[in-house]
Amino acid sequence: MTINTELPSDWLELLHEEFQKEYFLNLNSFLMDQQKSYTIFPESNYIFNAFHMTAFKEIKVIILGQDPYHGVGQAHGLSFSVEADIKNPPSLLNIFKELEDDIGCHISKSGNLTPWATQGVFLLNTVLTVRENEANSHRGYGWEKFTDAVIKKISDEALHVVFILWGRPAQSKRSLIDSNRHLVLEAPHPSPLSSYRGFFGSKPFSKTNTYLESHGKKIINWCL
Repeated sequence: MTINTELPSDWLELLHEEFQKEYFLNLNSFLMDQQKSYTIFPESNYIFNAFHMTAFKEIKVIILGQDPYHGVGQAHGLSFSVEADIKNPPSLLNIFKELEDDIGCHISKSGNLTPWATQGVFLLNTVLTVRENEANSHRGYGWEKFTDAVIKKISDEALHVVFILWGRPAQSKRSLIDSNRHLVLEAPHPSPLSSYRGFFGSKPFSKTNTYLESHGKKIINWCL
């Protein structure tokens, strides 16, 4: 697996220097070695799917995930999203439950969040690859440096973006975000282990749309 860094021009302009740095070259070598012995998700052409689905200039919201789903057929490069014919994972189902309670959207049978991405919801994981059936197996090999750079670029160069940080790993990125320029929404992770500690009832979807509308931006149609 070689990382395909052919991103859309607006993202490439922002990130091309990252691709030349030693940590990223080492990350690429690591993934090539991993592929010799393991199945890696998502498929190589989906690793940067979030960047292809949401142009930099169109970003209104970031939902920050941890690492990709590690089951067959699940991950396709958008945080929390799965392909339409895949059963909704527990965390995503809880997101849909909160969405229904917050703004009345019926729970979608499809867990494909591409309609959010094409409206300006940047669905970014902090780690962009994983070994099959081994959650967090690619943590600490360089992806975090890359996605930290992405978050910092968005914070510095965009304006009035909503950063949705669910769970401690996502919330650890708060220091990268200028809260004078953006709205930061934090809540426990939607997984069954933590969703009842404050994720349910946090109303991120209505709060996001209220903020966007107050700054003259088109709101997100969250219903799938």
